[in-house]
Amino acid sequence: MDNFMSNEIETEIIDDEDSSTYLSISDLMSGLLMFFALLFITTLLQLAEKDAPKRIVIGNIEEEFKSKNIDAKVNPETGDISIRDSILFESGSTELKPAGKNFLRRFIPTYSGVLFSKPEFEREINRVVIEGHTSSDGDDISNLKLSVLRSSSVSKFIFEEINFPTKNALREKILAAGRGEVEADKTRDNPSDRKVIFRLRFSGDEFAKKHRHNSPLREKK
Repeated sequence: MDNFMSNEIETEIIDDEDSSTYLSISDLMSGLLMFFALLFITTLLQLAEKDAPKRIVIGNIEEEFKSKNIDAKVNPETGDISIRDSILFESGSTELKPAGKNFLRRFIPTYSGVLFSKPEFEREINRVVIEGHTSSDGDDISNLKLSVLRSSSVSKFIFEEINFPTKNALREKILAAGRGEVEADKTRDNPSDRKVIFRLRFSGDEFAKKHRHNSPLREKK
């Protein structure tokens, strides 16, 4: 009888120990989940804080264009500005036409003026990229060459033919690039694919990219 009672007590003690072990593991998992949730929330707040100057820059560009009746559409998310090829160049040409030059004379001082109007704006912008784009009409090599020469023509005209207060600041940030037909509609010749894009590269974008890459909660592929 005593042996039976002893075994029963021993079993209860073992069961209690197992329960304590399971409880400890459960607490540990809950703590880890809470830690990662807080880390994720902190990252989101940091991203939102970093993104604020970017939104302000883009908003100011939109307001200035509107106040000066400059017909240039600004992407509210990225700050990209697409200028139709037909405004700047004749078909197949890399030489700016008079209307294109007049447009740039109005566009560039206003655009650059906003970018360098405040020290925090200047710090936020890493690069101003002038990208030439073509449609899918023609072969890849010719389209790439055309896009590069067109972006170079725009950049050359800006710094050789236009006088504006922030020219030197813009010169340090500018980069001319050709994208050819990379982003063009491959199924047909779409005139809207022929364009020049002024694209901003923000320091906050690099921050966001780094944190998305390093986040413990990012999707595994």
